[in-house]
Amino acid sequence: MKLVTLINSGLIFAFITFVPGIAGAQTATNNTSEIAINSNNLSTSSTSVSYLEPFNLVTFAYQGGLKQHGIPSGETLVYQTLNRNIIAKDLVKAAVNADKLPSQVLNDQNYLSAVNLQLNALPDYAAAD
Repeated sequence: MKLVTLINSGLIFAFITFVPGIAGAQTATNNTSEIAINSNNLSTSSTSVSYLEPFNLVTFAYQGGLKQHGIPSGETLVYQTLNRNIIAKDLVKAAVNADKLPSQVLNDQNYLSAVNLQLNALPDYAAAD
C-alpha cells in the first residue's frame, strides 16, 4: 500500500509541475496554418515549434480549460471518460477549436494514442488528487 501512495505522490507532483506550462500556451499563425506553441519551451531565436503534450492537454481539460468547447472538467470528465462518452478525438477537437492545437493533430494517430493513454490514466490521477 505504501508503494501506491508513493506512486500517487509522484503523479501529483508531476501533475502540479507541468500545469504552469499550460498557462503559457499561445497560438501563433504561420501564413495559412495555425500552430499552438508553448512559449516556455522556446528561446527568442528558436524556430522550432511544439504544441501541448498529451499529458498537458488532459490536465488542461481536467482543470476546465475546455469547458467552453464542450468538455467537462474534474470528476465529470473522469466519469465521461470511463463511460467512453469522451474519447481522445473529442478532446483534441475541442483543443483545436480552442486554438490550443493545430487541426493537423486530428489526423495524427500517435498523438491521439498518447492522449488516449492519458485519458485512461485520468481516473488514477484524479483519485490521487
